[in-house]
Parts: sequence; C-alpha cells; structure tokens
Amino acid sequence: MAFIKEESEDVKIEETFTVKQEDLQEQTDLIKDYEESKEEEHHVKIEDKTHLETDGIVKVRDKSCFTCTQCGKSLANKSKLKTHMRIHTGEKPFSCTQCGKSFSHSSYLNLHMMIHTGEKPLTCPQCGKSFSKSSSLYRHMRIHTGEKPFTCTKCGKSFCDSSYVKKHLRIHTGEKPFTCTQCGKSFSHSSSLNLHMRIHTEEKPCTCNQCGKSFSQSSSLKNHMKIHTGVREHMCLECEKTFITAVELKRHQRIHTGEKPYKCSHCSKRFTHSGSLKRHQRIHTGDKL
Repeated sequence: MAFIKEESEDVKIEETFTVKQEDLQEQTDLIKDYEESKEEEHHVKIEDKTHLETDGIVKVRDKSCFTCTQCGKSLANKSKLKTHMRIHTGEKPFSCTQCGKSFSHSSYLNLHMMIHTGEKPLTCPQCGKSFSKSSSLYRHMRIHTGEKPFTCTKCGKSFCDSSYVKKHLRIHTGEKPFTCTQCGKSFSHSSSLNLHMRIHTEEKPCTCNQCGKSFSQSSSLKNHMKIHTGVREHMCLECEKTFITAVELKRHQRIHTGEKPYKCSHCSKRFTHSGSLKRHQRIHTGDKL
C-alpha cells in the first residue's frame, strides 16, 4: 500500500510505521490525542467569519516570517501558513481510501494508515513488546523505570500514564459512564462492564485445564486452581485454620467476631451466612426445605 507523499513544507511527525489489527482502538486514540493536542495548541475562536482568504490572512513581519492573523502564530513561509490555517477552517483534505476518515495533514493520514497495515518496528529492550510509535514505546518504558509523573490532585496517588489518572478520578467523582444495556447497571470502567455482560450472555471463556470447569472471570479460575494445587494461602489469625480464598477466610472469621450481616426481613433474625438466611426464610414463605 502506497502512502501519500507528505507536502514538502508539511509538519512532520516522529515516524511512519504500521500497527497490528488487534491494537486498532489504541492507535485510533493515539491519533485522536495527537491531532487534538495540535488543535488545542493553536486554536483561537473565529468570530463571525464564514470564509478566510489567504491574502487576508498573511501578515508579513519580516522577509522570512508569515503570521496568522487568527492566533498570532508565526510561520516560516506561506505554504506552512496555508497548512496551519486548516486548524481554524476545519479543512481536512486528506482521506483514507480504506475507511474514508479525513485528516488535516498528510502526515496524520500516514499515521492513520498504520491501523490498516499492522507493522510494529519499535521494540522494548526490556521485555520485547513492540510498538508502532516512539511515543508509545516511551510511555511503556515507564513500567520498567518506575516513573510515575502523573499525580491525582485528590489523593496524591501517582500513575505512569495520564489516561490512568483520568480513570482513577472516577473513584473520587463517582462517575460511572459505562451502562449495561440489559439491566441498567453502571460501571466506572469499560472493562468492568465487559466482565458484567458475561452474566447476561452466560459466557465462560476461562476453563480449568485440570477438570474442564469454566468461569466467567480469570480471577475465579485462579482461585479454583488452588483446589488442584492444594494451595491454602489465607490463614485465620485466631485459630490458624487455612483457606483457599480470601472470601472463605472472611466468612470463617465471623465465627470469631460474632458478625451476622444477613437479616431476615420477616422476623429480624440475623445469620452469619447468606445460605443460612435463605434456609430460614422458607419458614415464612412455606417453601419446602
């Protein structure tokens, strides 16, 4: 596939690579972020203007400087000024022949074409993971260096990527933008919604290779595997009895604490376990034991 040749005076991006199909969404977001950052950098509201003439835009400060009258940015020549003006006019003359998406710069189109081709020439020297852009590799390297330059203003927790801060802030704001179309339950992260949807679809993609039992979540499979391995890593500090999962330990500890969190709505009697409450309620409902 031939990429469109960049304009001689066009703005260049760091590299032109290709990416694998499974990272399509990630790369689309990177392109959007890159383009929006450029627009934010130069954007100035155009008041009551419906058409811009290049001759009216150009303001020559000296022989080698062309200035945009909309935002005051200085460009080296008239060609660069013309390209810059697309930020204000919204013109996107470069279209992808694969999906029809349009871009203001040929360099943005070249970057977008990586989505359709799939190569990842940049490799992390620490773990071997590959990337299409140097900026993606740079962000990834923070995992190995431990650098966390982005800090939550609410609690001070630090993160290696700005997107993680945005997701983390939902804990403080209570925002849950992802809603289940089946039952209306909302979630703060799309991954949580995806896991929840398996309740409705009854999908259980995680299968035990020892007994064939399937689970909807990998964490459930991980706990199940302890049955086969015999690992009982959760110990009660009161009696030193051990359990496979933290949930089982918590349930057991109610024997020592006397906690009875399950209350009968008919007679106010309380129980240590939900199963005990269900059996008790049959007395009121008349269901057979």
